[in-house]
Amino acid sequence: MATAAEEPAGAGARRDAEELEATPERGPGAAYHMFVMMEDLLEKLKLLNYEEEAALRRHNMRPPSRHYFTLPTNPGEQFYMFCTLAAWLINKAGHPFEQPQEYDDPNAMISSILSELRSFGRSVDFPPSKLKAGYGEQACYVLDCLAEEALKHISFSWKRPLYPTEELEEETITEDDAELTLNKVEEEIAEEETDNEENFIDLNILKAQTYRSDMNDSKQEEILESTTDAAEWNLEVERVLPQLKVTIRTDNKDWRIHVDQMHQHKDGIESALKDTRGYLDKLHNEISRTLEKVSSRERYINNQLEHLVQEYRAVQAQLSEAKEKYQQGSGGVTERTRILSEITEELEKVKQEMEEKGSSMTDGAPLVKIKQALTKLKQETVQMDIRIGVVEHTLLQLKLKEKSNMTRDMHATIIPDTAIVGTY
Repeated sequence: MATAAEEPAGAGARRDAEELEATPERGPGAAYHMFVMMEDLLEKLKLLNYEEEAALRRHNMRPPSRHYFTLPTNPGEQFYMFCTLAAWLINKAGHPFEQPQEYDDPNAMISSILSELRSFGRSVDFPPSKLKAGYGEQACYVLDCLAEEALKHISFSWKRPLYPTEELEEETITEDDAELTLNKVEEEIAEEETDNEENFIDLNILKAQTYRSDMNDSKQEEILESTTDAAEWNLEVERVLPQLKVTIRTDNKDWRIHVDQMHQHKDGIESALKDTRGYLDKLHNEISRTLEKVSSRERYINNQLEHLVQEYRAVQAQLSEAKEKYQQGSGGVTERTRILSEITEELEKVKQEMEEKGSSMTDGAPLVKIKQALTKLKQETVQMDIRIGVVEHTLLQLKLKEKSNMTRDMHATIIPDTAIVGTY
């Protein structure tokens, strides 16, 4: 899906850290809140059976890991995964939503997702540009809210656990099992007998010691002489000797074992150090000889090539001077080229004006236009004269009419006066 300009992963993480530092009201654990939110989101997606219903394999996408939307790995892939899961969750929540395509406008897709989120009654207090990267706390928040709405829509509820019932199988004892049990019983009896013998021997020893102590107390002044046969004593000692051995069980936590191991490791290190020290001394001598040879060869080469180095330095200085002169000359050339271009532009303007004036002087079209204008003026003057004559005529008619009316009125006023005079 076409996303905004992809920024490096380190820059995105650094920007998020600066934003978290810029908000002092948040606690020190707020930076890790999105990891917890992502784990909750993954559990909710598993409850919704997203691996089969979202058809991620059809879009060539793997199921997201427990930290997929928290850390920047591939912004383009993460944004496409975010839009795909958001569209699926919106459809799962009961609102029809078109599945996004790879080359859709990211701004339009984000605005439509946020509008659907607001329609569920969820608050959006962050700018839409936070979702363009496809990861972060805002992306986890949007997907978590949509997952909750989808669970509400399908009326998901936790059920009581069903414990498996273990069926009691009938014990069938075979001949082999009987033989094994008999062997075990015999071994246990033999062990008990050996323990009893050891205890019996210990008791005999204790009795002999007490008897000797009594005899020593009673016969302290008498000389003790042994009446037992030496051969019988040796036979008795050989018979009892295996039973008198004390076996101490080794405990890995005992400090004596650790001390023995330390001594063993120390001896091993010292023995290995003797061999490796000789090899290291030999290697050191060889490296020192090689360095001396390299330094002597370097001094020889420097002495042999000293005049060539001086010539190279002189040529390098001349080259730098030539470069400076070239730069100065090129600067003057560019300035003169600019002036030449300005002059050529002015010349082109002057030529264009001259061509326009020459074409207007040789062209007879203006004269024709003037003649046409004069004829038109003459026609218009004739028409104006006719109109003026008509107007004057109408004015004359009106004046004559007014004059006739005045005379008629005068005659009408004079006649009655004469009649009155005649009556008298």
